[in-house]
Amino acid sequence: MKVEDFDFYLPEELIAQHPSEKRDNSKLLILHKETGAIEHRRFHDIIDYLKPGDVLVRNNSKVIPARLFGIKEGTGAHVELLILKIKENDVVECLCGNAKAIKQGTIIDFDDILKAECIEVKDEGIRIFKFHYEGILMEILDKIGSMPLPPYIHEKLKDKDRYQTVYAKVNGSAACPTAGLHFTEKLNQELSAKGVIITDITLHVGLGTFRPVKEDEVENHHMHSEEYEMTQETADILNLAKKEGRRIIAVGTTSTRTLESIMNNYGTFKACREATNIYIYPPYKFKAIDALITNFHLPKSTLIMMISAFASREMILDTYKIAIANNYRFFSFGDSMFIDNE
Repeated sequence: MKVEDFDFYLPEELIAQHPSEKRDNSKLLILHKETGAIEHRRFHDIIDYLKPGDVLVRNNSKVIPARLFGIKEGTGAHVELLILKIKENDVVECLCGNAKAIKQGTIIDFDDILKAECIEVKDEGIRIFKFHYEGILMEILDKIGSMPLPPYIHEKLKDKDRYQTVYAKVNGSAACPTAGLHFTEKLNQELSAKGVIITDITLHVGLGTFRPVKEDEVENHHMHSEEYEMTQETADILNLAKKEGRRIIAVGTTSTRTLESIMNNYGTFKACREATNIYIYPPYKFKAIDALITNFHLPKSTLIMMISAFASREMILDTYKIAIANNYRFFSFGDSMFIDNE
């Protein structure tokens, strides 16, 4: 299968540069995948499409201020790092903006309160650093780091909390699981009052989610791994829903990847803390989810491949044409889509 098969024309003005004024007032396109029928609503109307007993699975990972700008000791060269993973003992995996200049032993200074020593050189611009500092790392990152907005967003974010879901809890992501940006505390409460069961998983979004596909053949792309966790409570909720035939609805592709990874590995939902490099593209038989809330994705991306596997490539590309004709906003700060199983 060719990567070009997942290409489409997107006018640049439809790439959202800022979040909607109100989270739940973004546009919502409803796609009924069994019939191909489409409806145009607002996101707060999602409550009309969820039923008592449905289980809504969210990714509660929190974006860290992962973009750092420092000075290379010895040369004074400016260096940009994007933190991908924080490991044990202050060992950190980063993507380097000018990686060729970063060799083993290189030390980068950040505002005299953090030093990063390169201890391993990896491919594709990735380096492993040992961080040296005094105090609490997250407090230091809050002080000197910036939110890692995608490169297609050119406007400055006025409120950094708008690149964070209202239920974000566990620090660790280098990018926001953006399908969740549309939810408000009020909407979550209304969904719970209706009988929708809300539960969380954690997948720390890293390079695997937003790395572009450079190969010509879909099958040749390699996904980087991302760490995830499911609690026993969530596993029990999901296994009971499966047993009783109730719907499991994923909020976003990151939640989907986590649920499908666990189901592929164990044939059931299980409390675990692991890593996944699952790569979902057509044809793929979904084992975990029944419906999906997602944003509108980049052409030729692994994300549009995933949702094309959930509906069909032809249906998704036709739906995207309709979304473009109706001026839906695309990508991280864009509008939303609910792919129903009816």
